Amino acid sequence: MTNLERRSFIKGAAAVSAITILKPSTVFGTKANSAIQLGIIGCGNRGTSVISAMSKYTNVNIMAMADLFDDQLQVAKEKFDGLNQEKGFAKIDSRNIYQGSKAYLDLLNNKKVEAVLISSPAYTHPEFVEAAIAAGKHIYCEKPVAIDVEGVKRIERAGSSINGKLSMVVGFQIRHATAYQEMVKRVQEGAIGDLVTAQLYYLASGLPLKPIDNMSKSEAMIRNQFHFRALSGGILLDQGIHMLDVCSWALQKKPILAMGTGGRDHNNAFGDAWNNYQIIYKYPDNIRVSFHSTQLGPVFGDVCARFIGTKGIATAHYSGGVFIDGEQAWDSGVLRHESQGQDQNQQAAGVFTSALHDSNENKVKSFIGSIRSGNFLNESASGAASTYTAILGRMAAENGEQVSWESMQHSNESIDPNLNLPQFD
Repeated sequence: MTNLERRSFIKGAAAVSAITILKPSTVFGTKANSAIQLGIIGCGNRGTSVISAMSKYTNVNIMAMADLFDDQLQVAKEKFDGLNQEKGFAKIDSRNIYQGSKAYLDLLNNKKVEAVLISSPAYTHPEFVEAAIAAGKHIYCEKPVAIDVEGVKRIERAGSSINGKLSMVVGFQIRHATAYQEMVKRVQEGAIGDLVTAQLYYLASGLPLKPIDNMSKSEAMIRNQFHFRALSGGILLDQGIHMLDVCSWALQKKPILAMGTGGRDHNNAFGDAWNNYQIIYKYPDNIRVSFHSTQLGPVFGDVCARFIGTKGIATAHYSGGVFIDGEQAWDSGVLRHESQGQDQNQQAAGVFTSALHDSNENKVKSFIGSIRSGNFLNESASGAASTYTAILGRMAAENGEQVSWESMQHSNESIDPNLNLPQFD
């Protein structure tokens, strides 16, 4: 039965009996047909988190999945099937589950897939984004958009080819956090006066090493991607980039140059990614930004962006409040001390302990909403700018010298992970 015939049948049935009740399966079927048909490439923890938010807050049907490893697919399928069933949708058809080094192409060639979440290791992002655009799929790509300069340039070219025909968004969900949005708006409107300097930091705990026994080197590397610069880009691109993106967003400028230091200290684990960076960026208008990014020790520290101006200071923590002190003081209402907890009055008033409480919900709603409305989004340029900024800091620290934005771009840096991928087919 065609869609037109189905609509005619339902209208006719309604005319015969105004009290006819549709079977639940018919209702669910209608909802599934109207849902955005979604595929996911890369079924690890981050991808599962994002697609879970999409399923919870929007009308999507998770219908296809791809990964290099079969065990990843098996674990994720159970989760995704549960998400679908909660909405009355079918489990993922085994014919739409793709494994191996070319699994992403098989998924993108599935004509029923309308949108794709790319949450595979960052070194794959340029290639996968290019293929997704060629296949006509809407794209949610996790950050960073690439691990090197050459990869970012590929994303820029790919993004410019969309021409308003598709949505392509990048996973900087902090831009969708209500508290951060209001703070940035106030900073841009002059609430802290002329911006003089900024302090950024992302102080994370050390990253455990996943088991690597009885594995090829390539498999061990991929399963521990965040320990390798050539796979994840390192901590500046994987974690620190969030604060650099907030800075780019607030300043609406790109840095002129960077200088820095750092290292891979007290870390004998498998891998080569540095676990600490200390970077100074110089922006136009003589604005200087200090950035400290670590992935060390057993305890998570803090994540913060602080903008210091002639009339006040704007501060934004993940957990610890978002507020402005000074002549135009303001507070988002997010608790400044998570450990103090919420009393009953605060809970009733909707006070939150995390500034990111609505960021994922707002981000996925924005993406899926753009597809439904036809008001397509293209975040390739902003995603590229923030990735370049992280690469600039990494390059300055690792080279031990001042590096300009222009020399960074002209370097055409290209990092080869040297992986043996056909072994997984």
